[in-house]
Amino acid sequence: MQTSVIIIGAGFGGLATAHHLREAGVTDITILERADDVGGVWRDNTYPGAACDVPSVLYSWSFAPKTDWTHRYARQPEIHRYISEYAASSGLRELVRTGSDVTGAAWDDTARQWTVRLATGEELQADIVVSAVGQLSRPSIPALPGLDTFAGPAFHSATWDHDVDLAGKRIGVIGTGASAIQFVPEIAPLASHLTVFQRSAPYVVPKPDGTYTTGQQRRFAAHSRLHHLTRRGTFHLTEQLNKTLDSDGRLAGVLRAAWQLQLRRQVKDPALRAKLVPDYALGCKRLLFSNNWYPALARKNVEVVTDRVSSVEPSGVRTPDGVLHEFDVLVFGTGFAATEFLAPMRITGHAGRELTDAWDGGARAHLGINVPGFPNFFVLYGPNTNLGGSSIIGMLEGQAGYIVSAAREIESSGRAISVRPEVAAAYDSEMQERLSKSVWTSCASWYRDPSGRITTNWPGTVAEYQTRTGQFDAHDFDAVREVSA
Repeated sequence: MQTSVIIIGAGFGGLATAHHLREAGVTDITILERADDVGGVWRDNTYPGAACDVPSVLYSWSFAPKTDWTHRYARQPEIHRYISEYAASSGLRELVRTGSDVTGAAWDDTARQWTVRLATGEELQADIVVSAVGQLSRPSIPALPGLDTFAGPAFHSATWDHDVDLAGKRIGVIGTGASAIQFVPEIAPLASHLTVFQRSAPYVVPKPDGTYTTGQQRRFAAHSRLHHLTRRGTFHLTEQLNKTLDSDGRLAGVLRAAWQLQLRRQVKDPALRAKLVPDYALGCKRLLFSNNWYPALARKNVEVVTDRVSSVEPSGVRTPDGVLHEFDVLVFGTGFAATEFLAPMRITGHAGRELTDAWDGGARAHLGINVPGFPNFFVLYGPNTNLGGSSIIGMLEGQAGYIVSAAREIESSGRAISVRPEVAAAYDSEMQERLSKSVWTSCASWYRDPSGRITTNWPGTVAEYQTRTGQFDAHDFDAVREVSA
C-alpha cells in the first residue's frame, strides 16, 4: 500500500520535500498550509524594503534554478513570485490545502499512524508527518506592560499593516534586527519623527547589492554552465562566511574592518556613533547587511534610544528615566520565537509522550530532523540547523533528501521507524561540544533558549550537513515495536 505523507507548511522546505518525495514515487502527499497561499516567510513578510540577505544566485531550489533575478539580493515580491509560480507550474500547488491551520498531531501506537488535527476540528491520518513550519514563522512581541493600552496602530514587521499611512507620523520602532534594518530606512523619510529603541547594536556591513542587466540574465539563461559555476562560486564564498561566524574564521578581520569603515563614513556624529558600536564579538548575534541603515539613523528626524522600554501608555512609550516618548504608531522589529520551534502545535508521540516534555531543557533532534519516541515524524529547519551565513535552502534540500530515504525504508519494510535514543544523544553531545567552542556562546541572542543552550544553529558548513544527511542509515532507527523513549 502507498505510504501517505502529510507535510505541515508550504514554504521552501515543505514544497522541496514534496518535490523530492514525488520524484521518488511517493504520490500520496498532502501539504497543509494555514494561510491562503504558498510561500512561508516570503508570503508573510511584506514590510517596506523586505529582501533576502543571501545572494539571489543561491536563493532557489537546485531542481528549479532561477536565472533571471532582477537584483543580486532578491526582494520579497520576487522571491514569493518564484515560489508561487514554480508550485503552480510543477503541480505541487495541487497538493496544498490552504486555510488548514494545524493545532496538533498524535501518534497511534496501535494503528501505527499519525492523526493530524486542524483548528476546524477535522482530523487527517497519515503514515508520515513532516513539520515544515520553520524557525522564523511566529513573530515575537515582548510582553511590555500596558501594550494593549496604546491608542494608535501597533504591529510587528511580519504582520505589516499596509492600511496605516505613515506620512507625517511620529513612529516608534522597537528592535534593531534583520527586519528593522530593512524597513527603517524605507519609512524614516516619511515620518515627522522616528525613534529607534535599540537594546544592543548590531554589526552592519556593506551589502554588495545591485541590479542584474538584461544581458546578464540572458547569458545565465543561455549558458546553464555559467549560471552553475556562478552559483557554486557564491556557495563556496558563503561557506567561508559560515566558518567565520562559527569560530572567528578567515573572513572575520575583513568583516570587522568593513563594519568599522562603514560606520565611520556614514555616521559623523561621535555621540551617535558610540551608540552604534556593539558590545559583543562579531558573529555572536546575526551579522546584518545594509548600505542605508547607518545613514537612516543619522537623519535629523531620527533618534536612537538605548534605554530599555519599561512600559507602554496610550500616547507612547516610557523609559526607565521617566521620559514618555510620544508616538502615533508603534512598529516591532523584534524577531521571531525561533527556539520554540513547533509551538503552539501539540505533538504527541509513542506512549502519549508530548514533544514539549521530550524537549524539556532545550530542543534537540538527530540531524535536526528526528526525535526519539516520535515514529515517522520529521522536522525541517529543526534544532541546530540554522545558518550564520549561506542559503538555508541547501540545508532544507539535504533534509528533504534524507526524508525521502527514510520514506523508502518505511515503505519497503512496512514498519514505522523511530531514531534510537543513543544515536540521538550522541549526535546532540557532538553538537553541543562543537557549539561550546563557537562565538555564539559569548553573548545572549535568539540563537539560544532561556537556559542558554544554543538550539538553533548548525556548527559547520552546508556541505558537511548535506554529506551527513545524504547517508541515511537504517541501523540508526528502531522499528516501532522496539521503540523506547
